Amino acid sequence: MSRIIHYMEMTGFTWLVPVVRLAKGENRREQMVDLFNLVGLPLIAIGLFLLLWAGAASQVKTSLGELPGPVQVWEQAGNLYDDHLRERERGEAFLERQRVRNEERLAADPQAEVRWREYTGKATFFDQILTSLKTVFAGFIIASLIAIPIGVACGLSQKLYHAISPLVQILKPVSPLAWLPIVTMVVSAVYVSDDPFFQKSFITSAITVTLCSLWPTLINTAVAVGSIDRDWINVGRVIRLPLSAQVFKIAIPAALPMIFTGLRISLGIGWMVLIAAEMLAQNPGLGKFIWDEFQNGSSDSLGRIMVAVLTIGFIGFLLDWLMVTLQKCLSHDKQAGQ
Repeated sequence: MSRIIHYMEMTGFTWLVPVVRLAKGENRREQMVDLFNLVGLPLIAIGLFLLLWAGAASQVKTSLGELPGPVQVWEQAGNLYDDHLRERERGEAFLERQRVRNEERLAADPQAEVRWREYTGKATFFDQILTSLKTVFAGFIIASLIAIPIGVACGLSQKLYHAISPLVQILKPVSPLAWLPIVTMVVSAVYVSDDPFFQKSFITSAITVTLCSLWPTLINTAVAVGSIDRDWINVGRVIRLPLSAQVFKIAIPAALPMIFTGLRISLGIGWMVLIAAEMLAQNPGLGKFIWDEFQNGSSDSLGRIMVAVLTIGFIGFLLDWLMVTLQKCLSHDKQAGQ
């Protein structure tokens, strides 16, 4: 049981710990209080939020009708799922017709050349979620690969830190809406191909995410490495550890908790930036979905936009949970996120 509790705490499922302790027969009153605090209070807060939302929504009139409440938004979520299933059925039917046609062609002429065409139907809401996740992780990984090495170098060298600090402070507050036109023009000029592996809209969105999300990781890494007890670094130099060993055996392990804090902030910023970038770059993700529904202006558009908003928030919560879990597993800071 203790091992199960340990894994629950490591993976963020602390709200299940009182249930396990109750199963073990531990102090029932204490565990019920913990269960109420961890599960009951959040459920009450969510219930109150839904009631306030339902009551306030009917009072807000827009050009498309009343602001949708929880029930209408849930209905639109179901409609989006049904649209996804119908689109998948059309795709499977297209491939099946193509298979039958090719078999008939081969039966008539075994030497005939057959071609397989991909189904090019419209992207569903769930396809757009997947596109957004791919884009944000691409930008986040690029940002991390840039920020962590520079941050470690700045932490180990005060001269480099003072040299780079003004640039960081100038570029850090720049909005993604300011970066996007520049990135779009650069990508259009540089990324020229008749058969591109990635769409330009994807590259543009990913680079915009990178430019806006690398700063928290860079700053946290530099501060963390710079705060390491200098005796550790000096010992490494005395025993003549190579620079790579000093970095990977001393600097990064000691700074890992703060590096992960920077990564969490960077991923959250990247996820927020992505939506605006997709709207303007027309990358087929959640941002484009919201923009298309806004432009569509149908009676269902508001409800569908609300579904997308809640989806963005829920995915953001899951991404933060993922980073906290990784931090607990890979660093010595087991209290992260608590």
